[in-house]
Amino acid sequence: RMLGKDRIIFATKEDHETPSSAELVADDPDDPYEEQGLILPNGDINWNCPCLGGMASGPCGEQFKSAFSCFHYSTEEIKGSDCVDQFRAMQECMQKYPDLYPQEDENEEKEKSSKDLEATAMEASAAKEEKRSS
Repeated sequence: RMLGKDRIIFATKEDHETPSSAELVADDPDDPYEEQGLILPNGDINWNCPCLGGMASGPCGEQFKSAFSCFHYSTEEIKGSDCVDQFRAMQECMQKYPDLYPQEDENEEKEKSSKDLEATAMEASAAKEEKRSS
C-alpha cells in the first residue's frame, strides 16, 4: 500500500484568474475564433462564436453584450437576477428592428435561446421581488 500518493494542490483565486499556460490556443493567430466555444479558455465570452447567431454584432450588439455578460458573470443566487435592466434594454432595442430580430411567430429556433435567457432573468426578478415582500 502506497502512502502519500495523493497530492493535494490548492489553487488560489489568482491562479484561476490567470489563464493556464497550457491553453495557448487563443493566442495562436492562425486559430479562427469560431473554433472556440462560447466561452474562451480564459473564461471570457467569445463574441465571435457562431452559436450567438450574430446577436453580438448589429444595431443591438452592445445591449446584447451587456445583458449577456451580466448574465454570464452573475454571482446572484438566481443567476442573472441582477441583469433585468440590461435585458430590458436589449429587448427594447430589438423591438425597433423587427426585421433583424423577428419576434415569436417566424424563426422560432433562433428566438428561443434569447427567450430562455430572458425568461430566466424575468423569473429571477420576480423571485427577487417576492423575497423582498416576505
